Order: sequence, then structure tokens, then C-alpha cells
Amino acid sequence: MATAVLTPDQLDGQAARLHDTQAWQQIVTGWEHTAADPTPPPGPARPSDWRSLLSVPVDRLIDDTLRALPAPPPHQRPLPGRLGAMLPDRVHLWRRVGQSDLRPSTHLGYARRILAEWGWQNTPYRLRNARGARCVCGAMISAHRLGYGSLDTVDRAGAWLITELRAKGWPGLIGPWNRHPGRTAADALALLDATIRRASLAGQ
Repeated sequence: MATAVLTPDQLDGQAARLHDTQAWQQIVTGWEHTAADPTPPPGPARPSDWRSLLSVPVDRLIDDTLRALPAPPPHQRPLPGRLGAMLPDRVHLWRRVGQSDLRPSTHLGYARRILAEWGWQNTPYRLRNARGARCVCGAMISAHRLGYGSLDTVDRAGAWLITELRAKGWPGLIGPWNRHPGRTAADALALLDATIRRASLAGQ
């Protein structure tokens, strides 16, 4: 089964280019704000109509509540074990057969599982180390190759990561953040948690 070969640096570059587009900026600008309060209709409100006490329409309240819910937990198809973590990802390509696409937040949830179960590493320009541990980008690529999301989803998930990094004041790409001196596995997991929440709140 043929598939595109993607390296962590390629993912990093593609996600950065997507993040810099005007369309992406429109997606992420103001995602955490609600719409302006609507102008109340003329005339006295009927006391019996509780909807008149709301500052936003009921449909909007329901929509905002659903968007605020966390992404549904991924189907608990177990990851390959420690030996599977050390094998080339192409060995696992059969797992993509029949898999539907995912939201970026769900894809990131699988990438987090990979970091938590297989380990995190920060060796420059390496998808994994000898023990099978991944960098952040490497975990996202491995999640894709295991069947969790299309390449387009991986790019959008990477753009959400960069959006979160910008919000935290990091001006560079994901890879340099991952291998920055003093970075820890806990930092990587916390970044993914924050990004999953940000993307979920935006309905992604």
C-alpha cells in the first residue's frame, strides 16, 4: 500500500505554511469569543417566555456548549507494543485500511497516546530513537501511519500546535521547540493537551 513519505521537518514546514495563510488566521482569530449580544426586540418581554431572558439565541447556546465539550475519546484500539514502537512505521500501514478520517483534536489525542506509551525524545532530526520514542512531530506522523487521520488532518493538527505555541510566545517551529534545552516529556504532553483543548473548542 503506497503512502507519502513524510518526515518531522516536512510536517513542521507544511504546518507552518498552513498556519501563515489568511484562511487559517480567520479560523483561529476570535475562536474563544462568543458573538456580540443581539439587539433585543422592541416592546416589553413576556414574563412567561424564558427565551427573552437569554442574551443569545438558544441554538447558539447549544452550539457553543457542544463546541466546548472535549473531543470524544479515541476508539481504544491498542497501540502496538514496545516492539511495534521500534519497527519502521511502514510495517503498520495495513492498519490504515478502512479507517475513516478524524478531527485534528482526535488525531492529536492519538499522538499524545504514542508519546505517553512509547516515550518522548528530542534527538534533532530523528523520527524516533533506538527505543522507539518519538518527538512531537514524529508522534503525529506515526499516528497517521497507524491509521489515525489523513495527511491533511496531520497538517491541520500541526497548524493547531503552532497556533498554541504562538499563544505561549514561541515564535519558531515545532521541532526547535521539541529539542529546546531543558524541554521535558511533561512539557510535550502539556502542549498536546492544551492544543487538543484549543482545537476542540473551535469544533476541530
